[in-house]
Amino acid sequence: MLGQALAGVAANTSAGARVFRYEVTGLAQNDQTDRQDFSVRNSGSVFINVPYNRMNQEMQRILRLGGKIVNITPVVVAE
Repeated sequence: MLGQALAGVAANTSAGARVFRYEVTGLAQNDQTDRQDFSVRNSGSVFINVPYNRMNQEMQRILRLGGKIVNITPVVVAE
C-alpha cells in the first residue's frame, strides 16, 4: 500500500521526518482495488501511515477508493 511504506522519505528534512496516521472507514472493493494484489475490507477502520510529502496524494487515493478519512493524527518517529 502506498501509505504503508516509508522507505522513500527523506529523513534529513523536517517535512520528510513528519508522518501522519489516517483513520479511514468505508473502503470497499471496486475497479481501483481490483488491480491490486490484496482485497480491501468493506467495514471497520483501517489505519494508514503517510509521510507529510504524500498526504495530498494519499487523500485523493482514499477518496477515489470510496473511503472516508475520519481522523488524522501525527505519529512520533523514533530517530
